[in-house]
Amino acid sequence: MGKYFGTDGFRGEAGVTLTSEHAYKIGRFLGWYYAQGGTHKVRAVIGKDTRRSSYMFEYAIVAGLTSSGADAYMLHVTTTPSVSYAVVGDDFDCGVMISASHNPYTDNGIKLVNRKGEKMDDATINKIEMYLDGKLEALGILGGDIPFATGASLGEIVDYAAGRNRYIGYLISLSKYSFKNYRIGLDCANGSAWMIAKNVFDALGAKTFPINAEPNGLNINRNAGSTHIEALCKHVKESGLDIGFAFDGDADRCIAVDENGQVVNGDHILYILAQQLKKQGNLVNNTVVTTIMSNMGLYRALKAADIRYEQTTVGDRYIYENMQHTCNCIGGEQSGHIILSKFATTGDGILTAIKLMEAVIGEKMPLSKLAEPVQMLPQLTKNVRVADKAAVREHPAIQSALANVSEQLGERGRILLRESGTEPVIRVMVEAPTEEECEDLANEVVSQIYALGLASF
Repeated sequence: MGKYFGTDGFRGEAGVTLTSEHAYKIGRFLGWYYAQGGTHKVRAVIGKDTRRSSYMFEYAIVAGLTSSGADAYMLHVTTTPSVSYAVVGDDFDCGVMISASHNPYTDNGIKLVNRKGEKMDDATINKIEMYLDGKLEALGILGGDIPFATGASLGEIVDYAAGRNRYIGYLISLSKYSFKNYRIGLDCANGSAWMIAKNVFDALGAKTFPINAEPNGLNINRNAGSTHIEALCKHVKESGLDIGFAFDGDADRCIAVDENGQVVNGDHILYILAQQLKKQGNLVNNTVVTTIMSNMGLYRALKAADIRYEQTTVGDRYIYENMQHTCNCIGGEQSGHIILSKFATTGDGILTAIKLMEAVIGEKMPLSKLAEPVQMLPQLTKNVRVADKAAVREHPAIQSALANVSEQLGERGRILLRESGTEPVIRVMVEAPTEEECEDLANEVVSQIYALGLASF
């Protein structure tokens, strides 16, 4: 990816690597760029999560947009998928979501959405990066900077909470069933889902038991949500709930917990929803799209169910690109980022939870039984900070260590080495029959990285 933008937008520590000046300039560029060659007033929609810094970045982006002559429609605190929904439904030129997803509150991010509700294309992102770096002439910007709008040409700021409410109504409309008599736990991660999830499930008739739904700007994802699933496991078990759903900071992910307090992760969810689609005759190409990080347990279960799969590199944008090119209708990651292309252009945690509830109700089975065919192999990922990711990946000694581990595992498991898309980190992932073997085999490669002096301390 680029200098500033990674696979999930421009992300960094708020006020350090991502500043309000960056946000202002991004707004300035978007307002100018979408006006080129057009005669209409540019309209952009903006949402944010609950981080304290999200307000700062929101106002900076809005200032940039309006000073370039674009109208800025503010959804306020909302989910990432709701921004995509609003862009498509109300014909905006682009959308902006301010969130660092599952990261701690000290980080933040700027995610950009095109007029189709998809992640913005690389060509446009590259132009934004050129503007951030002051390469104005290459962009055809003369006179030192983008011209400021004045008088009546200034952009308008519009309170657009109604757009968020339409999204909530859309989610409610997607369920075929009432959730009456179901006791459902919701871990809102003190993030974007803190009001929306409860409103949706209450409207569908469920008895809801939310936790981590009191955001204060500093507690988003703190021991909460899909990356700290132990909180919901305990909540479901101790409260005697039927099922639980945990979301991340911007609610584009969902991890479930069954009635026994056991985790049902993204791989389980892909299997369950693919089975439902197949039974309905709606599983396009009889195929599920996964990333290389999905567990072998998923692939074995899909094979037993006579369902094909395709693999992409890690990142929801690559899953979506595959789905666009092949018309495959379901894809996702073990982290709970599930894309159902019939209903959304991005992962949507609340939508995923609704569809899981449909499976539970329609099959008249508890979630534990639906997930049972996916027997997960122990999986371990070790992260190593490095100065040069490519140098590690291409080093002959590292390649030899990977080949040695792969030979030891045979068909019993696998090893993967991949580069983080957002950090100076190499990830070593091992799947094996036991946790001990995962640890030992991962250490063979990690120790080699350190021995070669490739790690940065």
